[in-house]
Amino acid sequence: MKKLLITLMLSAMTPAAFAVTTIKAEVNGMVCAFCAKGIEKKLNALPQKQAAFVDLKSRVVALQLKDGQEVSDAAFSKVIEDAGYTVAKLARVNQTVEAIQAEVVKADHQAGSK
Repeated sequence: MKKLLITLMLSAMTPAAFAVTTIKAEVNGMVCAFCAKGIEKKLNALPQKQAAFVDLKSRVVALQLKDGQEVSDAAFSKVIEDAGYTVAKLARVNQTVEAIQAEVVKADHQAGSK
């Protein structure tokens, strides 16, 4: 009985139980820092937001959701479109905004060293 209880407890603590939900998008139309700040401001106003990241150079926009919170792809796209931009590519990823930001910085650094 103890083994069954321990097994059930461990299975409940799988990485999926600690999954991070982040919406990551490629956005067209951002041409200046003001554009990026406008999108970031709209994302930061969402009550479901844990963290947000907007990178002008790579055109990457990411919205990390709070645990148990949800934003549909359509609602996310509408926020971007209402700000005057278009979503070129959208995906849900199991990464934090910090991890996405680190990837973008690394890619920019590698592109700059070539």
